[in-house]
Amino acid sequence: MMRKYIYLVGAMIATVCFFQTAKGQGKLVDRVVATVGSSIILQSDVEQQYAQYLVQGQPANEEVKCYMLQQLVTQKLLSQQAIIDSIEVSESEVDDDLNRRMQSMVRQAGGKERLEEFLNRSLLQYKEEMRPNIAEQLKAQRMQMNIVSTINVTPQEVKRYFEGLNQDSLPYFNTEVEIGEIVIKPVLTKEEKEQYRLKAEGFRKQVLDGSDFGTVARLYSEDKGSAVSGGELGFATRERYVKEFSAMAFKLKEGEISPVFETTYGFHFMQVLQRRGEEVNVRHVLIQSKPTSASLERAKLKIDSIYDKVNSGKLSFHAAASLYSESEETKYSGGMIRNPQDGSGLLPMDQLDRESFTAIDPLKVGEYSKSFISKDQTGNELYKFMYLKSRVAPHKASLEQDFAKIQEAAKQDKINRKLSEWFEQRKENTFIDINEDFYKCDELKLWTTKDDSLAKN
Repeated sequence: MMRKYIYLVGAMIATVCFFQTAKGQGKLVDRVVATVGSSIILQSDVEQQYAQYLVQGQPANEEVKCYMLQQLVTQKLLSQQAIIDSIEVSESEVDDDLNRRMQSMVRQAGGKERLEEFLNRSLLQYKEEMRPNIAEQLKAQRMQMNIVSTINVTPQEVKRYFEGLNQDSLPYFNTEVEIGEIVIKPVLTKEEKEQYRLKAEGFRKQVLDGSDFGTVARLYSEDKGSAVSGGELGFATRERYVKEFSAMAFKLKEGEISPVFETTYGFHFMQVLQRRGEEVNVRHVLIQSKPTSASLERAKLKIDSIYDKVNSGKLSFHAAASLYSESEETKYSGGMIRNPQDGSGLLPMDQLDRESFTAIDPLKVGEYSKSFISKDQTGNELYKFMYLKSRVAPHKASLEQDFAKIQEAAKQDKINRKLSEWFEQRKENTFIDINEDFYKCDELKLWTTKDDSLAKN
């Protein structure tokens, strides 16, 4: 029963500060809805979770609050043990998490001003209010990782797990493929880049002439993640950024605006907002260097030349990928694409992006697709061609064909059982009291079972 609910701390919903006020009174309405050891959970804590659920466009559903309170109870248990075990999180880790949340919330709200209006407070005030809760969440996540960090499964355990499954209801897998890619990105000449540099210089001049940096960033920066926050990136160490960006960020004085400089993303200029030890908070404007038709033509000539060598047998696909491919994800694996879910090389055909599916579908095993235009994560065009190493027909799960998937499922089952045991032990030794209004919640029944032998101390 318990294992269904307890390993969800790592996927906690990001919180939004949300309090209900009594109509006509303007007073905070709050109450204790759960006690976990020496800690309490307030109704407002649950409402914070529920508000973000609604902000994300989910339909109103009061029953979701049962699930949210369940997560908060498990978070308290984990974070309390983290304190006992001297597990700490640094201020910079809390800042990084807060900044990521803020950027996401600003995007969802449609801008900083609209979010502050929704929160009825400044983002700076909100971040300080949320800091203790975020620190607790991070400690709980780290505690959970510590509990299961040494868990692994042997081949024998995988076999026992598979044999213990109901053989009449084994999962059915659709067609899967092992595929590789060779990627060539268009390279702009100095002359082709000049238009983008001049564009960045123009926006920098606006700032120097008195325009608000944040407004310029919101209107014109092509870093969409930070543009909604006026270009602000939050506190970070050198390691977080590419070297050119870090070098500039840690060279400037507070308030100073940089010259325009180039990274792999395009042309930037920045302003240092604040320094704190080995961290710096900057805001920037990015103008991406987009491929020109001439640069795309050069990339096509290059990839077609590589294709000819591979297709004629003069060079193996894996060697060509290692030598020429410009994909950071696959270059060092001989061009082969890994399944992010289980680490295997098998990918479900129905989960491929449209371009990859179109390229791979007509191929026979061992064949290569012709080169085609694709896009990177920033939306810039590039060229690639693909290789079909193997194709597995639709089938019911088996150890022979699906060992990696079954191994991952067996490991997760072992992790779940370990966490269940851990929470059962804490339940026996920790005073937990749930408000009777939540007794109807199936998710909370494991906590609402009364044990009169457990003293409330």
